[in-house]
Amino acid sequence: MHYGDDRPEALPHNPFKAIITPRPIGWIGTLDPGGLTNLAPYSFFNAIGSDPDMVMFSSEGAKHSATYAREQGEFTFSLATEALKDEMNISSTPQPSGVSEFELAQVEQGQPVVIRTPFVAASPAALECVTLEVRQLSDRHGTLLDRFMVIGEVVQTHIRDEFIKDGRFDTVGARPIARMGYRDYSTVTASWELGRPKA
Repeated sequence: MHYGDDRPEALPHNPFKAIITPRPIGWIGTLDPGGLTNLAPYSFFNAIGSDPDMVMFSSEGAKHSATYAREQGEFTFSLATEALKDEMNISSTPQPSGVSEFELAQVEQGQPVVIRTPFVAASPAALECVTLEVRQLSDRHGTLLDRFMVIGEVVQTHIRDEFIKDGRFDTVGARPIARMGYRDYSTVTASWELGRPKA
């Protein structure tokens, strides 16, 4: 099977998100103009560079997170884990301005060091980020879309001590969750090393 813009009837649901998987979840914290906290998960999220460390998340629509990250010039990332899946899911519900998803999901706010925006204190790892760019995306025809990509530089990294083992972050021990297609999620429960071949 192959197709272009017209998806066949055999695929009633777009499999794109199920193919590009697993996708790390960007659990993004921001502040509104009045200083109220905002928290929401984004499955279009990833690291995009190191030295300096940089991340991005993409918002389908000008949602609070992208808007506040642009207006306030900062945001936080908290690692979503199996232990925090319910809180993450609660924070995904659309809320009007003036409602703090930190409070709605009953998660404690971690105190930032460099910026003002808090993160999820119970998360094994979190990043404080300064917004570098917010770009409205366009399609191949040049038509602007209601999609916004936010790029940030990491200015402070937080790791809970119990997740540092032998000088490394214990990813498997943290049991991060990832987004798959449809309503599916996965949990990181195993890892292996693979050396790069010599030229």
